[in-house]
Amino acid sequence: MKIKGTFEVKLKPLGFSQDGTDGIQLGRMSIDKRFYGDLSGQSNGEMLSAMTDTKGSAGYVAVEQVRGTLNGKAGSFVLQHFGIMNRGENRLILEVVPDSGTGELKGLSGSIQILMEDGKHYYEFDYSLA
Repeated sequence: MKIKGTFEVKLKPLGFSQDGTDGIQLGRMSIDKRFYGDLSGQSNGEMLSAMTDTKGSAGYVAVEQVRGTLNGKAGSFVLQHFGIMNRGENRLILEVVPDSGTGELKGLSGSIQILMEDGKHYYEFDYSLA
């Protein structure tokens, strides 16, 4: 199955136990999202990031737990993020953590693509339910 929708995200800086050196900025943020469309609900999680002193080069990892409904089925699941920016070229992977689905979403697997257009966030979720 493939679905599309929109989401809103709020990132809030959190304390970090270690500062970067040699021009690297380390960051830690909380994630608070609201999903709209065939995936409807909210998520919370945390992100770790590293910004280099080269414009457009950075990396991040994140984990968030999504709670709500997916095509009318209620439950939760965990998304894991891996993002790299190489001088403005982006590579982003968001996948459902295996066996993280609960309730009617037990057995969920899949990946999400994030798109931005005119300052608005969109998702495309390609998934299957066992």
